[in-house]
Amino acid sequence: MPILQIRQAIRDAMKEEMERDERVFLMGEEVGYYNGAYKCSEGLLDHFGPKRVIDTPITETGFAGIGIGAAMCGLRPIVEFMTFNFSAVAFDQILNNAAKLRHMTHGQFGVPMVFRGPNAAAHMLGSTHSQAFEHFYAHIPGLKVIAVATPYDAKGLLKTAIRDENPVLFLESELMYSVKGEVPEEEYLIPFGQADIKRPGEHVTVITWGQGVPVALKAAELAAAEDVSCEVIDLRSIRPMDEAAIIASVKKTNRAVIVYHGWPNGGVGGDIIARIQELAFDDLDAPVLRVCYEDLPMPYAENLENLILPSPERALAAIRRVTYKR
Repeated sequence: MPILQIRQAIRDAMKEEMERDERVFLMGEEVGYYNGAYKCSEGLLDHFGPKRVIDTPITETGFAGIGIGAAMCGLRPIVEFMTFNFSAVAFDQILNNAAKLRHMTHGQFGVPMVFRGPNAAAHMLGSTHSQAFEHFYAHIPGLKVIAVATPYDAKGLLKTAIRDENPVLFLESELMYSVKGEVPEEEYLIPFGQADIKRPGEHVTVITWGQGVPVALKAAELAAAEDVSCEVIDLRSIRPMDEAAIIASVKKTNRAVIVYHGWPNGGVGGDIIARIQELAFDDLDAPVLRVCYEDLPMPYAENLENLILPSPERALAAIRRVTYKR
């Protein structure tokens, strides 16, 4: 089985879908002649030409709106944001047009499109370039939100996103584009709303997604050295969410820790805690804990950034607390 980086898996997914369906096209800043800011679209301009791989000006509101209009007219755009922090400029387009048009027109217009690009903190990029946007977009009916952490998931979920009849926010990570993993040569799709158990365990459920996955897996490795068995669940799909997988695991382990990028207030972590206490309260032997950003804007300085970001050590401390080993 080929070993690919996440960026290569994303490129292959787009290439295969563009070859399969001539309605699919890619647009965004530097996606064409520069081969993508993170080389996720390398070679696509040469293969498909400038009508289907379109370099745009630095006008997120404009090209997000063009993509929405194209989707309404029957095309299937992939809109790349150089970082999801820049999607804030196009938030009105996504919130009030992409998410709502199918509902408000009673299905007369669909918006089958993908917004994709890196999300959350990278490294020493400061406050305005280090925000995790799944917490904003998962709040909005009409959108689907996906966060990937492996090449296998990136390819299978992106192909599913491109074929979906609804707007999909596909969240990647600048720091994880070079992560390698096995990717089948034959075509495969991964359904939305199905979490993946990255590591089975018995004592604590660790729920995570995106950039939180390697943090959670490292914390589980550290906990194993202390005879604590962690079950690490990668949600992959934030909206729709695999609630059944979460509850089944919590009913087995009786404890839960949530590890993610993003602030504590009003986020996906709080939503997960609400679901657990509604559906598995009597199974809990300890409070559900979150390991996420500190409630501050992200600093630029590396030493301060490291204090704010979720880390395996902070996750291990939470695991110790819920197992009463602190």
